[in-house]
Amino acid sequence: MFHTLSITALRAKLAAKEVSAVDVAQAFLSRIQAHQDLNAFINVDADATLAQARAADASIADGSAGALAGIPLAHKDVFVTRDWATSAGSRILTGYKSPFDATAVANMARAGAVCVGKANMDEFAMGSSNENSYHGAVKNPWDLTCVPGGSSGGSAAAVAAGLCLGATGTDTGGSIRQPASFTGITGIKPTYGRVSRYGMIAFASSLDQGGPMARSAEDCALLLTAMAGFDDKDSTSMERDDEDFSRLLNQAFSADATESSPLKGLRIGVPREFYGDGLDAQVKASTLAAIDQFVALGATTVEVTLPHTELSIPTYYVIAPAEASSNLSRYDGVRYGHRADSYTDLEDMYRKTRSEGFGWEVKRRILVGAYVLSHGYYDAYYLQAQRLRRMIAQDFQTALQQCDVLMGPVAPTPAWKIGEKSDDPVQMYLADIYTLSLNLAGLPGMSVPCGMSATGLPIGLQVIGNYFDEARLLQLGHVYQQHTDWHLRTPALAQ
Repeated sequence: MFHTLSITALRAKLAAKEVSAVDVAQAFLSRIQAHQDLNAFINVDADATLAQARAADASIADGSAGALAGIPLAHKDVFVTRDWATSAGSRILTGYKSPFDATAVANMARAGAVCVGKANMDEFAMGSSNENSYHGAVKNPWDLTCVPGGSSGGSAAAVAAGLCLGATGTDTGGSIRQPASFTGITGIKPTYGRVSRYGMIAFASSLDQGGPMARSAEDCALLLTAMAGFDDKDSTSMERDDEDFSRLLNQAFSADATESSPLKGLRIGVPREFYGDGLDAQVKASTLAAIDQFVALGATTVEVTLPHTELSIPTYYVIAPAEASSNLSRYDGVRYGHRADSYTDLEDMYRKTRSEGFGWEVKRRILVGAYVLSHGYYDAYYLQAQRLRRMIAQDFQTALQQCDVLMGPVAPTPAWKIGEKSDDPVQMYLADIYTLSLNLAGLPGMSVPCGMSATGLPIGLQVIGNYFDEARLLQLGHVYQQHTDWHLRTPALAQ
């Protein structure tokens, strides 16, 4: 029953040689095979996985094992890998196999992690439900008729279903935090620049950020420690000393903290705009109850305001498509991936290849992006959006002068039914109202399970910190999880 263990617990068993990494890998490969109906994986290669497991066993035997030796992880299909094909959930990258690993993948491999496969995702990370994948929709392990969230829905579903113990995700507008919330796991989006984007297929370069997903804050801290770090191959990577993100987990929050009040001194900001119209009553009740739990542990609350919250959606959906239209111009059928079977000339090949290779949501965003960058509209839309972006970032800095962290909902509702919002992209976009602004500001944010809906679907609490405050967020998540059991609850198929 390896899938019921935490990463910390499995590490101890592997280090003590009570189990082998090969046995663990085979067990998880069997679970992936048994739960193919979730559609959580795009690419599984047992030979590649077992080769990594054998290498992990060898490192444990000779005493050179890294911190994640033998731990089974999944990588979102947006990270390029040498041993598995990478499609970013798109037809246009059919058959593409990278000659190198993404830096985040290489970092975790260096720590000894064993990859069990590439997780399904919304095409080029464009979506909030994981219904936009060329490889089909991913199902939520808690209710197979519901979405798992997106775009890292395959990663979230795999962790929640016990098909791996952790996974990489990417977050451009909430794509780690929202699926973590919908599937009852923990996920953290680090500060922009914490995790290298080298080898991470670009959607919106100024917003994309990789991060870990696992069952608990403790497990996420271990994964982020291995995953993060400065990379001179990424021009947006922040040059900072390496950190152990688990270093604060069992430390007192302040000098005044006690056993009964471990969070004494913590000031929690509750944004007024996060609790207005449109927030589901069950989500509101669960997140406020979670904040009350933090207060019971010694924290205090203060109401703050983020006045430009509502403008984060139009701002994001100008900037992100603009960057996407530029980034996706490289997919033309010339060098790699899908190419149309018949065409008359080069221009016809471009047109047919891109028409066949991209899905409707990707095409929609490319068209919007090309429009806002076009002559006559650049100043009116793109530059105005960049001004608003600075104002949104300033809102957070003003609020964080009054408190240590902000807390609120991750999404306005629990997971919805597959197909429920497919024909209404605006409603799909509104699902990211509480997460988009963090990406625009570049701040770190985390989702921790905090409740269940009346229909048995998970609800997540969003914890937001200032720049490079990931260790503190993980500490708070860990303390909360020591006093609650929401993160220990699993869907029936993972028990």
